[in-house]
Amino acid sequence: MTVEPSQKTVWITGASSGLGYSLAQTYLHKGFKVIASARKEGQLAELSKRYPEQLEFLAFDVADEEQVSVVSQRLAELTSRLDCAILNAGTCEYLNMDDPDWSLFERVNEVNYMGVVRSVRVCLPLLKETPNAHLVGVSSQAVQAPFIRSEAYGASKAAVRYLMASLRLDLAPDDIAVTCILPGFVDTPLTQKNDFDMPFIMSSDEASERIVKAIEKRVFEYAFPKRLTAVLALSRWMPHLWFKRNARTGS
Repeated sequence: MTVEPSQKTVWITGASSGLGYSLAQTYLHKGFKVIASARKEGQLAELSKRYPEQLEFLAFDVADEEQVSVVSQRLAELTSRLDCAILNAGTCEYLNMDDPDWSLFERVNEVNYMGVVRSVRVCLPLLKETPNAHLVGVSSQAVQAPFIRSEAYGASKAAVRYLMASLRLDLAPDDIAVTCILPGFVDTPLTQKNDFDMPFIMSSDEASERIVKAIEKRVFEYAFPKRLTAVLALSRWMPHLWFKRNARTGS
């Protein structure tokens, strides 16, 4: 399947479920050509039946270094232009300090941070060839404050935030906009595994609509919902109070 030169194209990683799937739907509704990546096609198989001319699945395990060159070649075969790349693939594991599995740091980092780095390597040549291209990385509001058990997840997402900020500077001569998205709690298969309260949680469809609007404005950074942003600001304004309210208690 080839892409018409006049049709805008977006590449979305982590697109088989949750937020990535909702983003794919939103862009399909807008008439974009959507190239959706994930390890497995999942829900995208059904979506492909509804949008056979607009949606293309490109298998990509972002944690697998050996797939980078193959996926790069395949992406270039699917489209000659890439208006926007949304690097959304992610995972989460929590550290049990009473019986720590230190290997989870490597697993989480390979997906959340190195997965973004690998995805940048895949899409950057096409972005550089497309006028007014846009690179988007999905971080998390978790970077705004420390939480128990979140050492691996939070650190990996903080790395994504810094990566996007630095890329914004380095890609300026190529006229590539760079946006970092910091969502709060979104109702997805990943967050449904959480065993704690998730304030201000929203559906993946609502989160997707907000993200797309922010991308259209080409903002540097977008954190939402604002109510959660305000709550998390307590960790900076009143760090001792945040510690007292959130530190782990003895078992």
